Amino acid sequence: MRRFLILVAVALLATIPAVLFRGLGLRPGPILDAAIFGVAILAAGFLLSWGAEAAEQHISQGLILAVVALVTVLPEYAVDLYYAFQAGRAGPESQYVHYAAANMTGANRLLVGLAWPLMVLLHWAKDRHRAISLAPANAVEIGFLLLASLYAFVILMKGRISLTDFAVLGAIFAAYVWRVRNLPKTDDPNEAEEAGPAAALNKLSPARQWLAIGALALTACAVILSAAEPFAEAMVETGRAIGINEFLLIQWLAPLASEAPAVSIAVLFVLANRAGNALTAMVSDKINQWTLLVGMLPLAMSIGAGGVSALPLDARQSEEFFLTAAQSLFGLALLLRLRLGVSSAAALAGLFFVQVTLAFYYRNDEARTILTLTWLAWTYLVLALIVVAFNTRQLAGIVRTAFLSSAAAIEKSSKEDAIATR
Repeated sequence: MRRFLILVAVALLATIPAVLFRGLGLRPGPILDAAIFGVAILAAGFLLSWGAEAAEQHISQGLILAVVALVTVLPEYAVDLYYAFQAGRAGPESQYVHYAAANMTGANRLLVGLAWPLMVLLHWAKDRHRAISLAPANAVEIGFLLLASLYAFVILMKGRISLTDFAVLGAIFAAYVWRVRNLPKTDDPNEAEEAGPAAALNKLSPARQWLAIGALALTACAVILSAAEPFAEAMVETGRAIGINEFLLIQWLAPLASEAPAVSIAVLFVLANRAGNALTAMVSDKINQWTLLVGMLPLAMSIGAGGVSALPLDARQSEEFFLTAAQSLFGLALLLRLRLGVSSAAALAGLFFVQVTLAFYYRNDEARTILTLTWLAWTYLVLALIVVAFNTRQLAGIVRTAFLSSAAAIEKSSKEDAIATR
């Protein structure tokens, strides 16, 4: 408990400069502003993640992993929805439209291209396991992510993200949460019980646990709400001040800070011999960002505009969205066998670093950038089709388990799989 309290104290201390800067209206410079408010959002994200982790023992595993994924990416939501809100106030031709789209596509691609492979790499480095295996119950996550990824191409064809898309994507996420609410536990009996520092709260009575969880959540949300606006604006100004395309900073650097707590919780799962849960949490993270985050952008924009509005996708943003959707399909194809191996992780990470390198290399050539995005997207799609062609039976099984099988049947299958792998 002492170690946990020290960590909480450190996180709270890290938020104090941002709270003072916001309260006093201090803005010494874009780079310092970005650092101060970025650190505060990062620290608040850890407070949120510890609270969600502590709640794990009180909620069914499938549901808690979905909740953890949602809660720990609230910093990402706060930043991106701020950009969308400002886009609504400034109009569809403003740069904020591009910032909102950039932050959303960057966050989604970071998860699949960096976070998923990281789990496999850590699992290999820790125990020399060459793959992370998932349980049959995890077909639900894969199935719903597939549904959201296919719908992304509907958005792409329309060239905008509208309130109708918010309704559809919100319904997909709600159906996903409803589906996983009673999923069986997939933990191995030999796995460690404690995943992270918040496990210390398990020693408290249930009432005190919920009080601590609530205090962590409320404090973190207050910090995130106060720091999101100055951090988002500081990222834009920092890009201009140091001569780097602010679009790229918002697409890649901002999500790195806001996604760090969620990834850290997954890393703790790996270190606690719960690699399957770690990868599942990252897949669930992708589901909520590929549904709720995408869908809420036109909602925030409409609130900012004071009327119904849609987030337009111009030539650049359409290709960014196309690449994000194609990468999602390739990542899903690699999960059809309910495992992610070292070679698959290397493919995801390698292609991710290629796209980031090319983005910075052609940062001042819009036409070449769009062409690069297009070819990379088609590369992902072709690779996805090749993998699916060799796994058609597995795809049918995923769809059947995700949308047709009863909870009892999934539980039976998971138990049989656990016995077979012992």
